Amino acid sequence: MGFHVKLGKGRTPEQNRAEKEARVRSGDTHAALVFDGDNCLGWCQFGSPEELPEVKSRRLYEKGLTQLPDWRITCFFTGKGLRGRGVADAALGGALAQIAQYGGGVVEGYPEETDDRKVSGSFLHTGPMSAFENHGFTRTRPISPHRWVVTRTV
Repeated sequence: MGFHVKLGKGRTPEQNRAEKEARVRSGDTHAALVFDGDNCLGWCQFGSPEELPEVKSRRLYEKGLTQLPDWRITCFFTGKGLRGRGVADAALGGALAQIAQYGGGVVEGYPEETDDRKVSGSFLHTGPMSAFENHGFTRTRPISPHRWVVTRTV
């Protein structure tokens, strides 16, 4: 929910889960899911800036902003024990395919650059840089010491 609304005081985890489920059931949120048979291995969340108005490092993000993208790729999840197996890469590919079906446009992501350093999976919730580069994204500008705005047109 952190990219849908500003999180903070007064919001419980239960409220966040319930609101996310309501958005999914109503079709007000987008994600590309990665399955192995009946098992969901992970996903990639995407949507318009109106759907996902919250971004990390907002001050630096807005400092270099010239125009909002058509789409944002904001969040990845890979199930426990499955990292490093290409789940995020597959999810990003699925998100880009869905964006193309919706008419395409400028797509923006906010991946973490690991610079060959060991990074906790919790820091990679916006995706690894390597997945974005594998899918033809270009680094546009840094918004934190290790996070970039990357763009590509679909």
